[in-house]
Amino acid sequence: MDFKLRHVQCASPSGLHRMAYTEWGDPANARVLVCVHGLTRNARDFDFLAAAMAADYRVICPDVVGRGMSDWLKYPAGYAVPNYVADMVTLIARLDVETVDWVGTSMGGLIGMALACQENSPIRRLVLNDVGPEISLESVQRIATYVGADPHWASIDEADRYIRAVSAPFGNLSDAQWRHLTEHSIREDGNGGWCFRYDPKISEPFKAMFSDKAIDLWPFYEQIHCPTLVLRGAESDLLTRDAWQQMALRGPRAKLAEILNVGHAPMFMDEAQVALVRDFLLAA
Repeated sequence: MDFKLRHVQCASPSGLHRMAYTEWGDPANARVLVCVHGLTRNARDFDFLAAAMAADYRVICPDVVGRGMSDWLKYPAGYAVPNYVADMVTLIARLDVETVDWVGTSMGGLIGMALACQENSPIRRLVLNDVGPEISLESVQRIATYVGADPHWASIDEADRYIRAVSAPFGNLSDAQWRHLTEHSIREDGNGGWCFRYDPKISEPFKAMFSDKAIDLWPFYEQIHCPTLVLRGAESDLLTRDAWQQMALRGPRAKLAEILNVGHAPMFMDEAQVALVRDFLLAA
């Protein structure tokens, strides 16, 4: 199934910026699914999931500002969850719907939690993919070692090898799946080589706020009331088993599911992972 690439204009302290998004399925479908990627990733991570869900949903996958096909900000301090939430509210207004279902991977899940805990939130059902209100210092420090790095590669094959190495926790993906992730994560650098398709300065607010401490967002999680599913990669260092289990007892008392042989984070590129999301979202 084909998608359309669209843009919406948003505002930040840097001024106006365009946020790109892919749109799948019937644009007249009132049932909308928003899928939001992780810190250094992009909308095309969700191509397989979006294609699988497009018969039931109008599926919207944004490139969070600074990533993918979206603009970069003039002032990197704007790369923060409150500003991302504001952009998503603008996007939902553009879609002209009252409610959406939400799938958020890592940072996309944090954005989803921040929006779902608001009074009169538009989020009807929430899927948190390997992220929760408690994020370990170990994982934050691991992410800080590569986020904001600006490597350049002489070829797509060289970039592919690098991305496989730093993204090994995604699990046992096929060569075609790795190549899909690589091709949509890089761009030509103007000097005959390739580099990441994101602003390296997205790392500055992250490192300033989180690189030396764990993250505790339980007060926000406990304000969420919509049905929630929390998926965990069984080998994840970002969402600990203890925190994941507590999420079934606190706040929205989430439904839990674990995916074997995957760390941070499941990529929804196989039918079994997609089925977990589909069954939850389409349940009566």
